[in-house]
Amino acid sequence: MDFAGVTPLLIILVVTALAFDLLNGLHDAANSIATIVSTRVLSAKYAVIWAAFFNFIAFMFFGLHVAKTVGSGIISPDLVSDGLIFSALMGAIAWNLITWWAGIPSSSSHALIGGLVGAGIAKAGFSAVIWAGLNKTVIAIVLSPGTGFLLALLLVLIVSWTFVRFTPFAVDSTFRRLQFVSASLYSLGHGGNDAQKTMGIIAALLIAHGMGSGTGEFHVPLWVVLSCQAAMGLGTLFGGWRIVHTMGSKITRLSPMQGFCAETGGAITLFLATSLGVPVSTTHTITGAIVGVGAARRASAVRWGVAKDIVTAWILTMPAAALISAGAFWLVGRWMG
Repeated sequence: MDFAGVTPLLIILVVTALAFDLLNGLHDAANSIATIVSTRVLSAKYAVIWAAFFNFIAFMFFGLHVAKTVGSGIISPDLVSDGLIFSALMGAIAWNLITWWAGIPSSSSHALIGGLVGAGIAKAGFSAVIWAGLNKTVIAIVLSPGTGFLLALLLVLIVSWTFVRFTPFAVDSTFRRLQFVSASLYSLGHGGNDAQKTMGIIAALLIAHGMGSGTGEFHVPLWVVLSCQAAMGLGTLFGGWRIVHTMGSKITRLSPMQGFCAETGGAITLFLATSLGVPVSTTHTITGAIVGVGAARRASAVRWGVAKDIVTAWILTMPAAALISAGAFWLVGRWMG
């Protein structure tokens, strides 16, 4: 790699992107550990260590299709600049902090996508947007929680039928052990999909500074991969306890069997999306799965008011982050003359 394009501003922006990744891990820690904590299979202290480990090693199991989508499939690569990336990150970070402080499980992923779109439109109008990539992401807003819901619901029905002759104690003991597996799988999916979004941002910055692979293809250097996975894992270690409470107990009460089904259904959804290069929301996915296992018991087991508030936050995330990013881009332009 040619390091001639390295500038102090580029270093600051890479560090800022990694700070977003760390905040993403902190904000989305609940996605990986809420069910295993709420079922008391693991304490929060050990659950975050468990999740952080699998967050970090996720790069060993997935390709970098999501990074390519974010880095070159949302906004025209020709428009990528320091000011645009800085503004996009400010929009995403600001919205993440607002929702984290309020304990609302919004999507860090869609905050970042919204930030990119807002900064891109502020710079070059609507022609800046690659609509095919954006539309794929927007469709995933609906499909990922819906898929998580259906898979978790189906798994509950299959498991309930399979274990119908077992005693409640035997079922509980079995799924307390199996939740270690399902939590690991979900943490892998979380690290595999979410960390790649920051990889895409950093890789796009490097290419804009003439530090690409030289082949003309979108390339993510290994040091970027490892840095992003490490930042994601570190953020998960810090944990987002406000959101853990919302995800793990406010939506519905979970048993170990239900926790296993929710995590497994969510993990399958994330594995599929990551293989297709779709930057889905891990928050949306696990929430849909948790609602699915609750609804399998009975509709009244789900606190639909809480679920409605979460959906409202989902709807607001992309436009809110886009507006903040557009404002940041305008301020950067004024500041730079």
